[in-house]
Amino acid sequence: MRGTRKRITVFGGARCNAESAEYQEALKLGRLLVEAGFEVCSGGYAGIMEAISKGAHEAGGHVIGITMMQFAAVPNSYLKKIEPSKDFYSRLEKLINESEGYVALRGGMGTVTEISLVWNKLTTRVMPSKPLILLGDCWVKLMDAMQKHLVVSEQDLSHLLFAATADEAVAILKEKL
Repeated sequence: MRGTRKRITVFGGARCNAESAEYQEALKLGRLLVEAGFEVCSGGYAGIMEAISKGAHEAGGHVIGITMMQFAAVPNSYLKKIEPSKDFYSRLEKLINESEGYVALRGGMGTVTEISLVWNKLTTRVMPSKPLILLGDCWVKLMDAMQKHLVVSEQDLSHLLFAATADEAVAILKEKL
């Protein structure tokens, strides 16, 4: 059963190790989210997903992993609850529809897909306005390139929030939610 805490889904890649700066930032973000009173959700596997789960778990938070039966990977050990989904699309639906806000750290094509879907739903107004925070300096460069090479307007970009640190991301969430 869902608690009274607002759920924040964190997107990020599986291909970083515990020594990387992005892993350490995600670890801090997990802790800060719990301390701010949020429930934490991720894809539930390695890398950023593990770091966010570990930080939230160590802070005593409720940590949910939305896993996928099609993956052979083992979910990380910091999850309090695992919600399996049958395929990529139902996983995305759970990650997006059951959350009040989103934070994305650097990742690969899966992370880009997740962000793109949330962003598209925000720009087309098929879901209520929710904060979508892009954490880290990689996102500004990517959005500049998208605006230069694709049809991305200033209005489209207005749906995105940018944060340089986990502290900034949590401050934005506290302000918006």
